[in-house]
Amino acid sequence: MLFRSALSILTDEQLVEQYRETGKKKLVGELYRRYSHLVLGVCMKYLKNSQAAEDATLDIFERLFSDLKTHKIDVFRSWVYVVSKNHCLMHLRKQNRASAKEVEVPDDRLASQSEHVYDTEKEEQLSALEQALSLLNPEQRRCVELFYLEKRSYKEIEDLTGFNLKTVKSHIQNGKRNLKIKIEQLHEFRH
Repeated sequence: MLFRSALSILTDEQLVEQYRETGKKKLVGELYRRYSHLVLGVCMKYLKNSQAAEDATLDIFERLFSDLKTHKIDVFRSWVYVVSKNHCLMHLRKQNRASAKEVEVPDDRLASQSEHVYDTEKEEQLSALEQALSLLNPEQRRCVELFYLEKRSYKEIEDLTGFNLKTVKSHIQNGKRNLKIKIEQLHEFRH
């Protein structure tokens, strides 16, 4: 009990860092205690089946033992949310492939199925973009989000961030390049 209360005062980032250094599974256990409900909720939202959601939650936390050592994580809560969402989308995609092989779809239903596949692929691309954004350094991420997502001008970004114009342009250019690299890495990792 003393060990658990000592763990409960650590931040998520401290738990991740200590796990990287020591490999103690109790540290991941504390993250499970804090976030299993969040992961289960995300899995229920996408999988819409309590048993599948529980299984997915366990799979996700099992993967954390290796993923925490290899991934750069700025904010654990956001990262585990994106990982959970991606896991569920991949599960659904595999499920869709399997069911498409088993059942021949009548022509009148092909259009709606292709729309669903398109929506799933679009969802996966957005998810990859969100995850790749979370992997950028904070300055690049902020400038990229302001420029591309909020459609701010260089001057507005300069005023909002306090960076000079040259730094803003550099963060946007480097952030865009790094974003492309990270999305490609995520795509390779998934396939």
